[in-house]
Amino acid sequence: MAGFLATVLICDDEPSLRELIRVSLDGPYSFAEADDGEKSLEIARRLRPDVIILDMMMPRLSGLEVLSEIRGDRGLAETPVIVLTAQPSTKEEALRGGADIVMVKPFEPEQITAAVEEVLAGRR
Repeated sequence: MAGFLATVLICDDEPSLRELIRVSLDGPYSFAEADDGEKSLEIARRLRPDVIILDMMMPRLSGLEVLSEIRGDRGLAETPVIVLTAQPSTKEEALRGGADIVMVKPFEPEQITAAVEEVLAGRR
């Protein structure tokens, strides 16, 4: 992975969770952050990140709405999306919507690292 700097877009309305994800992914990553659904889409379309970590419950647009827009955008459709949810009952809905991985909160930092590494390995 030498020389590879992956861009991770972290979309969550909780600053402490965005920080936990950043700290957990200490490695060859650059980060962008969004605290609501509309900003998530705006930043994703501008930056074209290598992976998107997307919370299901956000203001302005839900995670499912953002995921639907991403999967419908030719420039972003193939971008791996890891969905975070506090409600296990929404896991299947997120997978049907096109999520690559769905993680139920709370999760261990190692789990987010493993998920990001897994989806990025599939892109190389």
